[in-house]
Amino acid sequence: MNSSSKAQSATSLPKAPRDDAGARSARYLAMMAVRIACFILMVVITPYGWYTWVLGAAAIVLPYIAVVFANVGQEARRNRREDPERALPAAGAPAASAAQPPVIRIDESRALGEAPGEDTGRDGAA
Repeated sequence: MNSSSKAQSATSLPKAPRDDAGARSARYLAMMAVRIACFILMVVITPYGWYTWVLGAAAIVLPYIAVVFANVGQEARRNRREDPERALPAAGAPAASAAQPPVIRIDESRALGEAPGEDTGRDGAA
């Protein structure tokens, strides 16, 4: 969930899914073209040497890499871990209040018209 403090502009919006799929297809086809080139160069270049093995290994490994990169969409590449601690304001509580628990005081007031020291019989004694 992206919760950013700044408004999103039209240039910061992600690509449309159709455009993202087109870009992934183009990336896959480019890697397959490199694979075909590696395979052709492996066969055509003589005398055979260590580079033949490197081109052959590239021709074998590139399909796996191409599929993995083609399946990773733009949204997966953009998402990064966001640290929620940065968004929270710093607590400015004094150190003395951390040592003492808060105290709740309840003060009772007299009813209107009641004189000090006058017994109203509220405590159950008649």
